[in-house]
Amino acid sequence: MKTLHSAIRHLMKYRSGVTAKAKLISALVAGAGKGVSCQGGPVSRKDGLNFLLLGGSRAMTKYLSRTVLLPSLTITVLLGQGAIAAAPGGASLTEREAKMFSMSAGYERFMGRWSRLLAPGYIAFAGVKNGDRVLDVGTGTGSLASALETTMTSSDIVGVDPSEGFVSYAQKNSKSNRAHFEVGDAQAMRFKDASFDNTMALLVMNFVPDHNKAIGEMRRVTRPQGVVSACVWDYNAGMEMLRFFWDEAVALDPAIEPKDERHMKLSREGQLSELWKKAGLVSIQEKPLVIDQAYTSFDDYWGPFLKGAGPGGAFVVSLSEDRRQQLEARMRKRVLGNRQDGAFTLKARAWCVRGEVPQAR
Repeated sequence: MKTLHSAIRHLMKYRSGVTAKAKLISALVAGAGKGVSCQGGPVSRKDGLNFLLLGGSRAMTKYLSRTVLLPSLTITVLLGQGAIAAAPGGASLTEREAKMFSMSAGYERFMGRWSRLLAPGYIAFAGVKNGDRVLDVGTGTGSLASALETTMTSSDIVGVDPSEGFVSYAQKNSKSNRAHFEVGDAQAMRFKDASFDNTMALLVMNFVPDHNKAIGEMRRVTRPQGVVSACVWDYNAGMEMLRFFWDEAVALDPAIEPKDERHMKLSREGQLSELWKKAGLVSIQEKPLVIDQAYTSFDDYWGPFLKGAGPGGAFVVSLSEDRRQQLEARMRKRVLGNRQDGAFTLKARAWCVRGEVPQAR
């Protein structure tokens, strides 16, 4: 803990230095397996895999986009890194995971394109009306904001994300001047009370260190009778692209079971609704949304894993060549059966919740 805090202070003092980044990574890796904690508090073995978005000042979020804290693993993801190539045999899992979310384009291929398929159904469920002012919390590469721009031609959209890389990508790909993106922390947003008609969070609530603070902020910035909503993938059973991967990865190496994303918080039926009730929202509804993930080939599915995308990809590129080939063979069998290659479709389910801000008394 002391080492982690010292490194973060060092980074804050020397904002632009590559050395500061290196020292921070070294400190975090040194803390691996020692119950290191940060903004979200200590991470227990029960919590399993938790993605923690470091909030705080822009100086910190400039260099830190996502931190993963596990009983046996501590990772800081730095922006501005290059694409991740397959690691040589013996490369540590920690150093591979340290880059897993750094490339916006890589994330787009891995998950962003599926977020775009989910967005229309989510927008309809949330009840967004043309002309509403909408806040997109954890906008990522802008999947939801892009769909809102297209369908709500009179609406203004503000997207917030702690990653400068994602924010730049989203702004660059924006279709109009009605969408604005900025670096920000879901747990402490700069907006005034009752600033938005709809506040939305697509596939992000499970990444926020203190989701109670985040939902409190989302309610605060939404007007009375406005709608606060969120969607999270069903990592336990409903997200086949990841469920199949972790089933085969754990079968190959049972020791990695704690990293299985089925342990992700807020990803099971009823968990989001309970959070919304605790936040004092009313007229709460929860429902599953299901999309088809159509892959053109095995490489279309497997390629992002080989580039280190997501926790699964970080595990793949940490393997020796022999073990990586074993896992690839298992995955080919799982998604293709006896075929050599070809197109296939997987199902992906997300749990979505919406609630209204009560009228002031």
